[in-house]
Amino acid sequence: MLYLLPTPIGNLSDISLRALELLKACDTIICEDSRVCKHLIQALNSKFNADIKVKDFRILHSHNEDKFFSSIELNFFDKTVLYLSDAGMPCVSDPGAALVSFAIKNNIAYEVLPGANAALTAYCASGFLDKEFSFFAFLSNKGKERECEIQKLMKHPFISIVYEAPTRVLSLLQSIVSIDEDREIFVAKELSKKFEKKFKGKAKQILHLLENENIKGEFVLVISPCKQEKQGSISKEDILSLDIALKDKSKLLAKLLAKNPKEIYNKLLLSQN
Repeated sequence: MLYLLPTPIGNLSDISLRALELLKACDTIICEDSRVCKHLIQALNSKFNADIKVKDFRILHSHNEDKFFSSIELNFFDKTVLYLSDAGMPCVSDPGAALVSFAIKNNIAYEVLPGANAALTAYCASGFLDKEFSFFAFLSNKGKERECEIQKLMKHPFISIVYEAPTRVLSLLQSIVSIDEDREIFVAKELSKKFEKKFKGKAKQILHLLENENIKGEFVLVISPCKQEKQGSISKEDILSLDIALKDKSKLLAKLLAKNPKEIYNKLLLSQN
């Protein structure tokens, strides 16, 4: 049987008793990076005297998914097989989702254990009262794609939760400030770890604080909704109904949808033929 185990996002004590029992009893571990996985097992053995002795490690990441699934025999899952992400909940920004999809398609019994998750932890810690939120994971590293993604989340009618690396967190905040410097945001650094810090306030205030802060570590940003979108503004249908040039219509739609205007123009052109 296949089990997907969440791993601590910082504090080793967040591992569950059930996860430890499965780690002791399993035959094989599937993981993104065997070095990270082995380091975690060593730490768990040291802290909890867990006596975990797994020797069979199989690597599964975004670059070898096709090869992994084409070479695996279904009877491989007749024994106890665990999937561990590097940190946090499996299937959230890692290849675990592809493994679950494979299990469903091939009638492989599987179970996902509950556990640590940075996005939900940050949402609960943010103090925002909104019931609805969207998870954007990590944004693109750079370029037009990243710019469009930032525009999209800043126009989003619900709370947006984003992961960000320390090398890009200030540039992300600068982009947010350039769009709406008064947008209320919550930023959590190094959740559950020794140097955890939390910041909440207007975007321009948080940027100023982090410019004078040690920004080593992983960040989660919780961004309040776009009030204009919630109240109702111009829609896609409104723009499509306008009697204006196709290029102008494409530009308006690109701003509204945070997409490439050339792509929209080409689609509109095709729809008229």
